[in-house]
Amino acid sequence: MSTESILIVEDDEDILQLLSFNFESADFLVHTATDGRDGLAKAREHHPDLVLLDLMLPGMDGFAVCRELKRGSDTSEIPVIMLTARGEEVDRIVGLELGADDYVVKPFSFRELMLRVRAVLRRSKGTAPVRSTLEREGLRIDLEAHRVDIDGQEVILTATEFKLLSDLVQSSPRVRTRDQLLSSVWGYEFEGYARTVDTHVRRLRQKLGSKADLVETVRGVGYRFKE
Repeated sequence: MSTESILIVEDDEDILQLLSFNFESADFLVHTATDGRDGLAKAREHHPDLVLLDLMLPGMDGFAVCRELKRGSDTSEIPVIMLTARGEEVDRIVGLELGADDYVVKPFSFRELMLRVRAVLRRSKGTAPVRSTLEREGLRIDLEAHRVDIDGQEVILTATEFKLLSDLVQSSPRVRTRDQLLSSVWGYEFEGYARTVDTHVRRLRQKLGSKADLVETVRGVGYRFKE
């Protein structure tokens, strides 16, 4: 039986009951909330393996909940999948920039949703790296401890951001195309396509600050970590 837990934050009772039933049938431990503030409180209380987060919530919307989760030292690494009827590209980009790991638009099939949940959970757990530690000009990446430090100060990355950085580091000095990154980091063909990779690289560079130039853009091809 799976020991994985999921927090579903959804204000539509019918959808909430349907998702709860299906995830419980798949041996997940399910926690639920029907508004943003309660969802944030339960994420802090239960520390689920993944949060399935509706965007349009009463009191505190999904964007605000995701922002607070990613700011919290004890919740920043919990993967988040946004679940919403709003499928405009700008909403997807905003969600990803706030730290969401995926974005599923209603209506959806549970089979597709489960595929995405499993892929995100695999990314968050990661695999044993070939190179355990890399240090460069004040930047230290510990692949086994899932930790990045710049000049001795820890940089908090989401699971997807760390997986992206790890992929680039371990592939260096080879260039990684967007398609290669989509396959290795996301594990399937992601709805956002190339823009998804670009958005995560931009957010990763922002967090790396003075070391951002170590992630190089190879125009017309993709990205590489400077060797």
